[in-house]
Amino acid sequence: MELSTERIKELRDATGVSIMQCKKALEEANGDLEQAKVILAKRSAASAQKKADRELAAGAIGSYVHDGAIGAMVVLYSETDFVSKNPEFGVLAREVAMQVAATDPLYLSREDISAEAKSAATAVFEKEVAGKPDELREKILEGKLSSYFRDQVLLEQAYIKDEGKTVRDLLNEASQKFGERIEVGKFARLSAR
Repeated sequence: MELSTERIKELRDATGVSIMQCKKALEEANGDLEQAKVILAKRSAASAQKKADRELAAGAIGSYVHDGAIGAMVVLYSETDFVSKNPEFGVLAREVAMQVAATDPLYLSREDISAEAKSAATAVFEKEVAGKPDELREKILEGKLSSYFRDQVLLEQAYIKDEGKTVRDLLNEASQKFGERIEVGKFARLSAR
């Protein structure tokens, strides 16, 4: 299949992924732009997984202040200074800071949730599922806990500029784009209200 350079450029502009990867995804999708986006998203998760054990040796701080009343700062890590000094990396750090300012997450990942917070939530939801059949009770409880904590965990939140992806998806896409592991190290949110 012959692909036009305009079609490849359109996919690159939409995803930020390299021209060669865009071309391969379009070829695999027989020129369908939406299918190519799905293929690239799938590959970005696999690419990020391969880089999961690499050392993070550089980073940048992104900040965002909304109307002088709410502010957030994020430390975003990469493997090299080459990536952390890239202006697009700085934009990504600011985007994640904007997410923190807008959603006020309590935890970075599920692993950061304390045993006390899990126990308290479990106690509340166990009362709600008390009348359910035994074979469904555990599954319903698990679903309620997952839903409850999803909005409190930064990496699992829906990205504010694209509800179809999570913050983790955003970082996976950045890992594929930059060719390095990208992770949020810390975040903080302040409010004058």
